[in-house]
Amino acid sequence: MTDSQTEPATTRRSPQPLMRLMPYVLRYKSMVAAAVFFLAMAAGTTLVLPLAVRRMIDHGFVAADGAFINSYFGMLMVLAVLLAVSSAMRYFYVITIGERVVADLRREVFNRVTSLSPAFFDVNQSGEIVSRLTADTTQIKSAFGSAASQALRNVILCFGAMGMMILTSPKLSALVLAAIPLIVFPLVGFGRSVRRRARAAQDTLAATSAFASETIAATRTVQAFGAETAAGNRYGATVEATYGAARSAIRSRALLTGFAILMVFGSIVCVLWYGAQSVLNGTISAGTLSQFVLYSVIAASSLGQLSEVWGELSQAGGAAERLTELLREVPAIRDPEHPVALPSPVRGEVEFDQVSFAYPSRVSTVTVDNLSFRVSPGEMVAVVGPSGAGKSTLLSLLMRFYDPSSGAVRLDGVDLRQARLAELRSRLAIVPQDVTIFAASIHDNIAFGRPDASRETVRQAAIAAQADEFIARLENGYETMAGERGITLSGGQRQRIAIARAILKNAPVLLLDEATSALDAESETLVQTALDGLMKDRTTIVIAHRLATVLKANRILVMQDGRIVEEGTHQQLVAKGGLYAGLARLQFEVGAQGFLAAQ
Repeated sequence: MTDSQTEPATTRRSPQPLMRLMPYVLRYKSMVAAAVFFLAMAAGTTLVLPLAVRRMIDHGFVAADGAFINSYFGMLMVLAVLLAVSSAMRYFYVITIGERVVADLRREVFNRVTSLSPAFFDVNQSGEIVSRLTADTTQIKSAFGSAASQALRNVILCFGAMGMMILTSPKLSALVLAAIPLIVFPLVGFGRSVRRRARAAQDTLAATSAFASETIAATRTVQAFGAETAAGNRYGATVEATYGAARSAIRSRALLTGFAILMVFGSIVCVLWYGAQSVLNGTISAGTLSQFVLYSVIAASSLGQLSEVWGELSQAGGAAERLTELLREVPAIRDPEHPVALPSPVRGEVEFDQVSFAYPSRVSTVTVDNLSFRVSPGEMVAVVGPSGAGKSTLLSLLMRFYDPSSGAVRLDGVDLRQARLAELRSRLAIVPQDVTIFAASIHDNIAFGRPDASRETVRQAAIAAQADEFIARLENGYETMAGERGITLSGGQRQRIAIARAILKNAPVLLLDEATSALDAESETLVQTALDGLMKDRTTIVIAHRLATVLKANRILVMQDGRIVEEGTHQQLVAKGGLYAGLARLQFEVGAQGFLAAQ
């Protein structure tokens, strides 16, 4: 859903975009059948009423028969009860169907979004996607709930009333039917305009929601830089753009409604004038004209309401287009058709074989360039180098968030592109630099990868990560809510929870991306002790800027511009006097000077 992908979708107009969602409706055939039955009953009851009126005018009043009139009014009361019951049941079933369809749609869109590759999120805003899950699905709920049933009801009433008009007076009906093409064709043209403007309004609303979500999540940064006014101005501009797009859609709907009502009722007035002349001439009875008038009113009001509902359905059509775009999105990274099973038991051998890679969002910049190395089972390998050297990209390739442009990444001799994603990632545990903490309890955050883990198992993982002590001091212990993105926790606390999460997963290959970067000296020592125990008998790849964390590595790979420029132990690399030696001298000398200055 990159820019190149969304542009055609914005201009392409399907005549019936909501029909793409009919499979969701047809999952509930019994409810649909009940809704259609009661809808038809309500429409049929409405169409019977003019017949009773004609009988009363032509027979009851002429004969002055009170008993006849009483019986007809009794039947009218029965029809009123039927109309009330059928309308209530129609409402219940159609609204239930709308809620059920939207629930299914939201779940499937969410599942599809969470299955998409990171490359998708490199070029799409999460706030815009959330807008599709909320605003667009709400629009569709309205369409499948009330608007669709109203449209179907008005179609039945319109055609039913027209059929009864023909039976009542073919001559008058011919005049009415001759005016229909003059009404319907402009409605179709207006409907396309409404849907186009509705799609534009929904796109601008999504952009507004995306900016608001991003800004609210970064409120502290906004306030720290005194950027409240600038953020408010930018949001105000997006709100005004949304208002302008919505106003354009509203104007189209208003014109559609006004034109439909003018044409429908104007034609009815002309036909009724002709009918009144026929009554005066004695060619039809007053009851027949009354019956024809009622059916004309039913047909006209149904067609007028249909124009309004058509506008709402056109808006929902824009929402359906946006959601089906997400449902059609195919993950760039997915399971192969014929997967190869990873060896069992796991050895934990990692190999990069002449791997080159550039991020899809910036294909002209090579991040990893013809890189080859091998990590033996149980070995600890550290990767260091300046920022932008491609260190963290190695872990993304190993987790198969991306596939290499050329070459191969292997685990236990199996090309990752040939393995099942779930099997591959079950053998890897990662502690990222940018820790993700969910708005849930501390217990649930640690047990995120193993939701069935017992409380004692979670606590043991926290103890191993040196997190139990600070968790015990929290007001509700492990049941304390961490807040959105873990905002109530310090950086070191969030990182220890991430380490506990990795310990709980107990995977044979451990990936540490600056795992101790947010810890103070005391906590780093404690966590490093825990990590030493965790890394025992596990293959471990450590990404680090702080060289003090990699001194125990079996090997250190030094990266620069996507290539390995040096390799060896700490002592060997320092003795070479190359890039690593310069980094070590800079860090350790500056650290020593800072320590002496503090004394």
